[in-house]
Amino acid sequence: MSIIVQKFGGTSLADIDKIKNVANAVVREKKLGNDVIVVVSAMGHTTDNLIKLAHKISDHPSEREMDMLMSTGEQISIALLTMAIHELGYSAVSMTGAQVGILTEETFSKARIVDIKTDKLSEHIKNGEIVIVAGFQGVTKQGEITTLGRGGSDTSAVAIAAKLQVERCDIYSDVEGIYTTDPRVVPTAKKLKKISYEEMLELARVGANVLHPRSVETAKQFQVPMRLRSSFNLDDLGTLVIGVENMEIYKPVTGLACDKSQVRVVICDVPDRPGNASKLFSLLAKYELSVDMIIQSYARHVSNTNDIAFTIDKDDLAKFVSVENEISSILNPSNIHIDEDIAKVSIVGAGMIDRPGIAAQMFETLAKEGINIKMISTSEIKISCLVEKMHAKQATEALCRCFELDGSNVALVHGTLPD
Repeated sequence: MSIIVQKFGGTSLADIDKIKNVANAVVREKKLGNDVIVVVSAMGHTTDNLIKLAHKISDHPSEREMDMLMSTGEQISIALLTMAIHELGYSAVSMTGAQVGILTEETFSKARIVDIKTDKLSEHIKNGEIVIVAGFQGVTKQGEITTLGRGGSDTSAVAIAAKLQVERCDIYSDVEGIYTTDPRVVPTAKKLKKISYEEMLELARVGANVLHPRSVETAKQFQVPMRLRSSFNLDDLGTLVIGVENMEIYKPVTGLACDKSQVRVVICDVPDRPGNASKLFSLLAKYELSVDMIIQSYARHVSNTNDIAFTIDKDDLAKFVSVENEISSILNPSNIHIDEDIAKVSIVGAGMIDRPGIAAQMFETLAKEGINIKMISTSEIKISCLVEKMHAKQATEALCRCFELDGSNVALVHGTLPD
C-alpha cells in the first residue's frame, strides 16, 4: 500500500462547505487503497487576520509571540477537517507540528526544518488512520513553537513526503495546475502537464507564487514527485513537477514571472575599500534580511567610491529602516535611497543553457516598449530585469509575445501563495 501526502491551502479550506469538500478529496484517495497524510494551512485569511490583531496591540510584536499566535490558525483547520472525515465514516487523527515531531532550527517566523520524527506518523498509518497535520509550524529542541514563513505548509508537506519516501506529494489549491501566465491577463494561457524542479524553483524564487521555493528545493533534493492540483476539480491530474532529465525541452524560455513585492535599496558613495561590501551584507545577515539582486557600480561623481544596490522583500522594509543608522555609521555613505516603485520581470527556461542571444532578445523587447531596465541578474536558466512598477504589465505582455508564452510548452507566472 502506497502513502500519498496531500496538502491543502487556505483557499481550499476557506469555509465549512470547502472543508467538507476537502474531506471528500481525502477519503477519495483513501478509497483508492492508499494510506493518506494530509497537511493543511489555516482557513482562508485566518493568518492575515491574526497578524492584524497582533498589530492592533503592538507595532513591533515579539517574533516568539507572533509564532505562538499564528500557529493557532492551522490547529483550527486540522480539528475541523478531522471531524469532517469522521462524519464520512473514516478514522482520522489531527496532529500539530510539535505532536508530529517536526523539529526546526531556533529561529522564529522563518525557521527551517532540521528533522522529522516519524514514529507517531507511522504508528497512526499502521493503524489505518488518516493523519491530518498542521502545516507551517514546528518545534525546537527546547519546545518552542516556530513557524516556517509564509507558504511554509508546502514545505511541511514535501518534507514529510521526503522523510517517509512516499509515492507522491499532491499540492491542492484553487488552480488546476501550472499555467503559461495569468489567464486573467492572457486568456489563451494553457496548463502544463509537466515542469522540471529546476524551472519551478527559479520561477518560485522570482515571484511565481505557486509553490514555496523551499518546498521545491526539498522536492528536488530528495526527488519527491509533486503534483499541483485543484481541490475543486479532483478528476484533473494537474501539473507534475519532476527532474529536468525527464523533460523534453522544446523552447529556450519555459515561463515568465513578475514580482511586485520587492524594494530596491541603493547605498550611495560607499568608500571604495576592501571589506565594505562584506561589512554591509554581514550586517544584513545579522538582522536576517535576505537580499536578492545585487549590483556594485563605480560612482563617477564622487572619486574612489561605489554605489551598492540590492533588492529586499517589501515585508522586510521596516526592519531595514530600523538598521539604516547602523549601516551609515559603518559605511559612511552619502545617502541611502529606497525605491518601492519597482517590479522584477523574469524569464526562466532550462532550454536557455548554451543558447546565446536570449538576454539580448529580452533587452531588445523591453527597449522597443520604451521600458528602462534598472538592474539585471542572471543564472544558468534565468534572466531577471528590474523595471518601474507602472511598466510591469506592459513588460509581461511584451515578453510573452516575444517568447511565444501562449503555448502548451511553457510555465506559470502567477498564483496565490498559501499560508
